[in-house]
Amino acid sequence: MGGARRLQDSLSYEDRFWSRGLSRVVGVDEAGRGPLAGPVVAAAVILRPGLPIPGARDSKTLPRKKREELAGSILSGAAAVSLGAASVREIERFNILVSTRIAMSRALRRLPFPPDHVVVDGLPVKGLEWDHEAVVGGDGQVHSIACASILAKVFRDRLMERLAVRYPGYGWETNMGYGTAEHLAALERLGPTPHHRRTFGRVQMDLPF
Repeated sequence: MGGARRLQDSLSYEDRFWSRGLSRVVGVDEAGRGPLAGPVVAAAVILRPGLPIPGARDSKTLPRKKREELAGSILSGAAAVSLGAASVREIERFNILVSTRIAMSRALRRLPFPPDHVVVDGLPVKGLEWDHEAVVGGDGQVHSIACASILAKVFRDRLMERLAVRYPGYGWETNMGYGTAEHLAALERLGPTPHHRRTFGRVQMDLPF
């Protein structure tokens, strides 16, 4: 009973809306704002009322194998999921904040039905077409956001693993494009790829002049 109660407690945010007949509560989160390479990816998740995903919590607190397992559970157990991304070219053209909004917008547009309520992790997203609530630390407080954080992280990691095969030497299969010592050393040795964010300061330091 204790485990079941904890699972139900994890849905306390969504319950506020489900109890009013608003079943399409969408949790939205992103992965990849900080890396030096690769896209930013957003996920949107609508849970089935009263049905949490056991084990799902903030993706940053989970080991990689567990995230992969939970991603499968979310895909099969949620009412709806969708993904959106903004490319490195878009990050270069605009900036990472605008590109995060673009990725979130694409994820929301790809849902099979319109949301009743949208909740995002962090601060309000300026310019997002949907009215939304922002919850700082939402990936640790709102179950649907936690599920979105897992999906966004898993999907982006898989993208970076595929890119690592095409661009070996940067360690993307393990650092996922973040500025680790290995990645920075490779940037100095090999130079940037088309998938590096050249407007990011730590990449600019290794650009040829």
